[in-house]
Amino acid sequence: MKKFLHGFHRFSSSWTGTIIIVLFLIFFVIQSFVIPSGSMKRTLQIGDFLFAKKFSYGITIPTLPWINLPLLPDFNGNGHLIEGDKPKREDIIIFLYPGDHKTHYVKRCVAKDGDELVYQNRHLYIHFSEGDEYITKNYPANKIVKFYDKLWVDNPYKEKYPGIQYVPDSHENIFNILIKSYLYSPKGIDMSPIFVSELKGDVFDVKGQKVNALYKKVEKDHFYMMGDNRDNSNDSRFWGSVPYSLVIGKPWFIYFSWDNDTKKVRWDRVGAFIDDLQHEKPRY
Repeated sequence: MKKFLHGFHRFSSSWTGTIIIVLFLIFFVIQSFVIPSGSMKRTLQIGDFLFAKKFSYGITIPTLPWINLPLLPDFNGNGHLIEGDKPKREDIIIFLYPGDHKTHYVKRCVAKDGDELVYQNRHLYIHFSEGDEYITKNYPANKIVKFYDKLWVDNPYKEKYPGIQYVPDSHENIFNILIKSYLYSPKGIDMSPIFVSELKGDVFDVKGQKVNALYKKVEKDHFYMMGDNRDNSNDSRFWGSVPYSLVIGKPWFIYFSWDNDTKKVRWDRVGAFIDDLQHEKPRY
């Protein structure tokens, strides 16, 4: 053992050894990311630099940094050398944007395959694939509503994760934007307009039909991603569910945080673990 450790020390001290170890860490263990937008605030802030665990959901196909060029074929057809645990509801996940398979996004997984979602202004209703019995056992009665002959949970994660918010930056909420996007181009969003008589709220005329909500059922082996900043997030509501093949890993901890407005380091966020941070009162 002593001989092995001595040999490893000599190897790691060499330029070749250092490069190989760094590349191994980047390809398979950890990777650095920066939060570029406010779609995840108040949980993650613009200017948060964080490390991600790339092994949280299996071992992804190694790629060259910055250009995302795969170094090995996708033998399993799922973007992973070794398949691992699938993302769970409520997880914050780093993944590749389905639109180009290159840009890294960070969102929360709100639903998985088989789950049904109904979105209405500031309300996200989810019918979990496990069914009504699962819902009544795991959620309080004041969070449960019934329509379409099944039970739905209204904003199931909002109380558990204080960073989830509905605070529009503009005069128009995102629900209206989604409806207008559908009117302009039905393929411009990933949800279908519906009318639910049990739900209150504005009613729109969409091609001669009454509409007051949007519907989606998540496809097999896909995951529905939404930003915690629900009114200001470009997410699955627009471009669709994320397949397992595009899942990279899970945010780990913040190693640096820069507030570009004040030109100051957010020292209280440096060193914060994401799993702890998302349960706390938001740090501005």
